[in-house]
Amino acid sequence: MTTHYPIVIVGAGLGGLTLARVLHVNGIEAIVFDLDASPAARPQGGMLDIHEDSGQAALHTAGLHKEFQALVHPGGQAMRILDRHATVHLAEEDDGSGARPEVDRGHLRDLLLGALPPGTVRWDAKVTGARPLGRRRHEVMLADGTRFTTDLLVGADGAWSRIRPLLSDATPAYTGVSFVESDLRDADARHQASAAVVGGGMLFALGDGKGFLAHRETDGSLHLYTALTVPLEWIESIDVTDPAAAKAAVLAHFADWHPSLRALVADADGPLVPRAIHALPAGHRWDRVPGVTLLGDAAHLMSPFAGEGANLAMLDAAELGQALAAHPGDTEAALTAYEQALFPRSQAAAAVSAANLHTCFRADAPQGLLDQFTAHHQAA
Repeated sequence: MTTHYPIVIVGAGLGGLTLARVLHVNGIEAIVFDLDASPAARPQGGMLDIHEDSGQAALHTAGLHKEFQALVHPGGQAMRILDRHATVHLAEEDDGSGARPEVDRGHLRDLLLGALPPGTVRWDAKVTGARPLGRRRHEVMLADGTRFTTDLLVGADGAWSRIRPLLSDATPAYTGVSFVESDLRDADARHQASAAVVGGGMLFALGDGKGFLAHRETDGSLHLYTALTVPLEWIESIDVTDPAAAKAAVLAHFADWHPSLRALVADADGPLVPRAIHALPAGHRWDRVPGVTLLGDAAHLMSPFAGEGANLAMLDAAELGQALAAHPGDTEAALTAYEQALFPRSQAAAAVSAANLHTCFRADAPQGLLDQFTAHHQAA
C-alpha cells in the first residue's frame, strides 16, 4: 500500500524548516524530505544578515525570535568597502542598532530543526520527481524507489527544484558572475593581516567585473567569496582537487590588485569551492496548479546581491503557513492567497538583485556601492 501524507515539504533548508515550524505552531502536521544523509552531512554556508521585515518577521511568526537573538553575531554588521588598491573608502562599525543582524546559517538551521517534533524531517530521502494524480493529489518518487502520495506538495528544494516542473518550464540561467569560496581559519592568530583587512564584519573589495567579498564568522574564521565575471566554462574548469592550481587560476584575474587582497586567496586554508551564480527570470510566476506550490529559490532564484535569498525563503514559508492555517479545509484558497502576495514581492526583489549585481561590478567599482550607501544614509 502506498503511504499518504497530507502535507509534504521537499527540502530541509531554512524555508522548508520555517514552513514546517509555522505549521506545527498552528497544529498542522507536515513531513519534510531532504536528500542529505543527516543534519551534519555538509556545511551550511557562512553568515546571513537576517532582515527585520522578512527573515525576522518569519521568526516572530514561528515563535523563535527570542531564541534567534541569542545567536546574533555581535559586531557582524560592521562593514568596509575598499578598491583594488586596498584603499578604504568606507568603514562602518556595528553599534548594535542595525536592522540586519548577522547569524551563522548553520546555527539558524539548528534552531529551526530543534523546534520541530522528532521525525518531522526524513533524511537521506532524495526526491527525483513527482507527478499529478488528479483531485489535487501528487505522487512523489525517491531515489531509492520509494513512492508516496500527498494532498499538498511544497517545493522548497532550491535552484534545481524537482518540484518546479509541475508548475513552470522556467530553468535558472547563468548570470555571468561566479563565486569561488574559501576560508581562512583562526584568522586572528594565523592570518592577522587578512583579519585586519576584513575587519569585524563584512568586506567589499571591488573592481571592474570582479572583487572580494568576505565576512568574519563566529568561529573566528574568515569566509571569502571571490567574485569573477567569467564564462561558465571557465568556472567549471577549476580543478578543485589541486588547491595550488586553483588559487593560481583565480589570482591570475587579480594580478594588479594589492597584495593584502590577493593574500585572501593565496593564504586560504583547504580547498576552493567554485559556484556559478544562476537566476530565474525576475518575473517568474505560474498559473495556479491544484495541490502544489513553491517557496524560496525554487520559486524565485536570484543572485545574492540583494541579500534576500534566505530572508525571502523564510518569509514565503511563514506566509504560506499562515495562509494554510487561515483557510482550514480549503487548501486552494490558501495557495491562491499565498501566491498573490508571493509574485510581486519576489519580482521586486529579483529586480533589485540584478541591479545590485551590475552596481557592484561596474567599471568604476566600488563607486556604485558607495553611492548606494550615501543615498541610504541620506534617506534614513
